[in-house]
Amino acid sequence: MPRREYLHDADAPAPNSLVVATSAVVTDSRGRILLQQRADSGNWALPGGAMEMGESLAGSVIREVKEEAGYDIEVTGLVGTYTDPGHVIAYDDGEVRRQFNICYTARIVSGEMQISDESTAIRFVDPAGLGELPMHPTQRLRLRHYLEHRAEPYLG
Repeated sequence: MPRREYLHDADAPAPNSLVVATSAVVTDSRGRILLQQRADSGNWALPGGAMEMGESLAGSVIREVKEEAGYDIEVTGLVGTYTDPGHVIAYDDGEVRRQFNICYTARIVSGEMQISDESTAIRFVDPAGLGELPMHPTQRLRLRHYLEHRAEPYLG
């Protein structure tokens, strides 16, 4: 389902749903970051998605990384909370989502890289190469906060 993301855009449609979502900065032993190229937008993004009923926040991101990338992970920390009301996501089915995201750090405990139907590619990216990839500004913000090695999580 194609989507269009808006960030502080006066032409953005009004949201008609509110969704809790999680994402994770998953790194390998070389410090590279796991990213997926989204099938619905073509942009590169951290693995993650909407929390389901009956899940915890950590359980949500563990499931999402497994579904989207094939890896079993262990949550190791918190990058931050991202609740900007100016970030709106419109889907072609009519849903216009105000989404807030809790972004974790995580490490791989098992599994093998697998591409899901939500992605066209998955790879580990050296932080120096992040600027070369098409990416929504909200993803870049999470990655910047992670790379700053903040003493406290971002609360925004």
